[in-house]
Amino acid sequence: MTIQDDSPPPATPAGPLDGIRVLELGTLIAGPHAARLLGDMGADVIKVEPPNRPDPIRTWGEAEVDGYRFYWTVHARNKKAITLDLRSDRGRELLFDLVDTTDIIVENFRPGTLERLGLGYDALRERNRGIILVRVSGYGQTGPDANRAGYASVAEAASGLRHINGYPGQLPPRLSLSLGDTLSGMYAAQGALAALYRRTVTGEGQVVDTSLLESCVAVQESTIADYAMGGIVRGPSGTRLNGIAPSNLYPTSDGTHVIIAANQDSVFARLCEAMDQPDLATDDRFWDHTARGRNQDEIDDLIAAWSVQHSAAELGEILSAAGVVVGPVNTVAEVFADPHLRARGMIAPHFDERTGREVLGPGIVPKFSATPGRIRNAGPPTPGSDNSEVYTKLLGLSAEEISALSSDGVI
Repeated sequence: MTIQDDSPPPATPAGPLDGIRVLELGTLIAGPHAARLLGDMGADVIKVEPPNRPDPIRTWGEAEVDGYRFYWTVHARNKKAITLDLRSDRGRELLFDLVDTTDIIVENFRPGTLERLGLGYDALRERNRGIILVRVSGYGQTGPDANRAGYASVAEAASGLRHINGYPGQLPPRLSLSLGDTLSGMYAAQGALAALYRRTVTGEGQVVDTSLLESCVAVQESTIADYAMGGIVRGPSGTRLNGIAPSNLYPTSDGTHVIIAANQDSVFARLCEAMDQPDLATDDRFWDHTARGRNQDEIDDLIAAWSVQHSAAELGEILSAAGVVVGPVNTVAEVFADPHLRARGMIAPHFDERTGREVLGPGIVPKFSATPGRIRNAGPPTPGSDNSEVYTKLLGLSAEEISALSSDGVI
């Protein structure tokens, strides 16, 4: 269990995980994303970077101001940063000392790396039987491909996820995000929370093994069952899902498109009423989900012929009033200005110490009624920013000892 320091508790909890300590080992996206999610929920996250080898994500992002980019601002929020050389004997000793007061370790090295450093789960558990080791890798900790290096782009492709993206007859495009990393980070955080609960029952920690490949497989709904039972190899379907109708992009009079999703029978009936074509709801071609799936092109053409007579705003008003699911295809600029997202705190301020500027980024999900998470910082400005605080407060090292460790290249 976590050993608390002597500082007084905050008047308001940082979130539902306030009092949980997380050590983040590794770089880039998947593991650090899992740790960020835990930090968003109030955990005390300490990011460990090797001396003189900062996480490359510090320099990622497209916008640049004063020489800084801003992937780091939201990726490393709610974290502290220390430097520590895990390849040195003294560095490993210090890590074990930190493990004594830690609940969760998140790492995303290639399998076997921690073991080669003498920091495998068995060694960690000897110091803290309640430690939860969350491991994120390309292919998992076991199996014939376990030792292969993995990136999100390969996981998305190898899992079949990329094959079903895009349009028939074209090369499958990539979403302009590292989706495999984000998915695996979410599953890893979910696993950490489940392991925390189990620890309250047994007092024991465990290993949470998450892979990029498996995370991309896990979100594919019925694709495996459809192949196993019917030999169906699902392919890309463009702007719609085959057999799910109507649910597509439809043109507007102002040259844009909206999503109209009315594949449920009752919602389809409401759409037909809004279109002043109520008889379509009882037409043999469209009367239920299966029939509409068989006649998807026809129903799409009928809706498009109606929608193009109205602007996107008009369609939003007409269909929302009728109880039909409708929405725009927003750019990030439109997301940024969305009053609903603003009201929900999803365009959230981060004070970036690197630039002295407020940077807006995505807010915290989910929302908690009693112990809401909050953005406490926008990522440690430099590697080792919190060396003094962490090593002094948690390990009781003196300023002279910290200075010596720095001189020796340990931190």
